[in-house]
This record gives sequence, structure tokens and C-alpha cells, in this order.
Amino acid sequence: MTGAGSRGAARGSGRLAELDLLRFVAALAVLAFHYFIAFASVWGDRPSKLFPAISTLSGLGILGVELFFMISGFVILMSVWGRGLGAFALSRLVRLFPAYWVSVGVTAAVYGLTAATALDPKLSAGEYGVNLTMLQRAFGVYDANGVYWSLWVELRFYLLISVLVLVGVTLNRCLVFMGVWLLAAGFFAGSEDKWVDLVVMPKYAAYFVGGMAFFLMTKHGPRLILWCLAGISAGLAVNSAIDRVAGRIEKVGYAAMPVPEWAVAATVIFFYVLMAMVALGWLSRLRWRGLVTLGALTYPLYLFHTTAAVVIIPALRDTLPPWLTAVVTTLAAMAFSYLVYRVAERPVQEFVKARRRRRAAPPSAPPSPPPWEPFATGEKASVP
Repeated sequence: MTGAGSRGAARGSGRLAELDLLRFVAALAVLAFHYFIAFASVWGDRPSKLFPAISTLSGLGILGVELFFMISGFVILMSVWGRGLGAFALSRLVRLFPAYWVSVGVTAAVYGLTAATALDPKLSAGEYGVNLTMLQRAFGVYDANGVYWSLWVELRFYLLISVLVLVGVTLNRCLVFMGVWLLAAGFFAGSEDKWVDLVVMPKYAAYFVGGMAFFLMTKHGPRLILWCLAGISAGLAVNSAIDRVAGRIEKVGYAAMPVPEWAVAATVIFFYVLMAMVALGWLSRLRWRGLVTLGALTYPLYLFHTTAAVVIIPALRDTLPPWLTAVVTTLAAMAFSYLVYRVAERPVQEFVKARRRRRAAPPSAPPSPPPWEPFATGEKASVP
């Protein structure tokens, strides 16, 4: 193995703090898109009129989810390397569901116990129950919270990765998996077939494959085949992003979402540049301890920022300026998200991690000190 490959192998086996920062930025981008562009019913007016100075930048925040998908491709492949299917499934359950269950419960309580009406999914108690499975879309039930759609995409990616885990995760098998998936995504681009969308995910496959390619660079060095896969995925990703943003503009009008095509393409390319910098170690100096906390905060913030907006913005919008209302709502959402992490996520993750450590340790081995990092090295970066 070359020197570059050796450095990559070392970096490809542990947590990368820079990904925690990128995840947090992606979550803020989604929040900005919702607060400053999408949530007209929450504000009682078109947000782009209230915040015209940042309307284009905020509109590009819709692509924060695509950055999440790239990071997921990176860290999920990292987490399954040398690991069995059972361990992978357990880590995903522990990672996804504690905060998600709280999110479903809080959403049901907000619409059932308060006068809030904005963004109300109008679900029955049974439909909220189906949402607790995270499989509501498979049963034709509407999402209790609009952000849940991306979790359905993530779950399907996990299923595809599980197939790779069953046959054994090696470099060559990953290359075949990624190449076949990209080929299928390109071939079926624009297809309206529901089964193609369900399995192949042509709108989002490129992002996952791009993330996987960049992880393999950290483990095996920046090989030409990996750059080729990343480049092809970038081309497909740009086309997919332009189509998605254009679809949104067609629904609401350019005045409500003033985002030009060139800005969409530049943003996606910038995502690929950032991930390449991670893979090459150019961001490895970002080692502030607080980045791990930001990474832990990201998933709850993604889940709860909508509910915070529904409750807080209508209560403040007539008494505070729009900017101050947005700042207060964002800070409240972050504070509640941190509470959910400390109360719901972290205890479950540390309990499971401690049990796994006890099972793995020989009887005579002294107990390991409790980790300060969140559960499962590197896995906090795998979902929004």
C-alpha cells in the first residue's frame, strides 16, 4: 500500500470530527430553508418577502438533505466495514429511534393539545402510531412531520447496504455495488415507476455513492477508479438537484424561491469539494471537542425545528421583528434538541454500548472508562 493509502487507512477507521461540523451546517441549511423560504403558513406571509436579503441563500438550504445523504454514504460504509449485519442493525435502531419516537409524540401532542394549525398533517391516533415504525410511507400513511421523508430514503439505503454486508464488504465488492447502482440510477433517471423509485432511488443514489467513494479514499487512498465514481456521481447529483429545485419553484413560483440553476449546480459541486477535502485529510485539523456535541445535536435539531417553528413563530411574529423571532425560535429548537439528546438519545446509546463492551471484554479485563463521545464511533454522522 502506498503512503497515501496508509494514511487513508488510518483515517478510515475512526470518527472524523469534521463530518460533525458538516452535518450541523447541513441541519442549519435545512432549518434556514424552512424558516426563511418554505413555512409561509407558519409566518402568515411569504418568508422570502420577510427576509429578502437571504432568500436565495436560504432557498439553497433545501439541498442540505443532499449533503446529509453524502455524509451518510461515507459513514455508513465506514460503520459496516468488518462488522456483521446484526451489529449494524442494532446500531441503526439505537441511533434512529429514541429521538424519532420523542419527535412523533411531541408532534402529536402539539396538534392534539394546542391550537396550532400550521403544517398540521391531520393524522388520526392510529396513523401517528404507524409513524412510530418509521415505515409509514410503506403503508400509505402521511408523515407526521415533513422532514421524515428523508428517513424513508435512509432506510432504503440501509437495506441496500445490508445486502452488501451479507455478501461481505470488500473494496472490490464495494466498487461493483457502487458502479451498478450508479448505472441503474443513470438509466432510470426521470422514471416515474414507483418500484424503480423505491429500490433504485435514482434521485438520491448519486449522493450515497459519492459519499461511499470518498470514504474508500480515506481507507485505500485516492485511487483513480474512486475519483471516476465520484465524478460520475457528481454529474448525476447536479442534474437531480436542479430537477428537484425546479420542481419546487414550479409549485411556489420563483418569487417565493429565487434560486437560479447555476447556484444549485455550484452548491452541489461545493458539497463534493468539501467531501473530497475530508477524504484527503485537508480538514483534519478541525478537532475542537465541541464538534462532537454539534454532531450529536444535529439529528434532534433536524427532527424538532419544524415543531418549534409551529409553536413559537405564530406566538411571537406579531410582537417581535421577523429576524428576532427567527433567532429566538432557532435557539429554542437547539436547546430542546440538546435536551432530547441528553435525556432520550445518549442514555440509550451508552447503555447499549456498555453492554456490548462487557460482552466483548474477557472476564479478567478491567472495565473501560465511560466514553465522553456519543455512541458508536463515527456513526453519529450517518443521519440528519
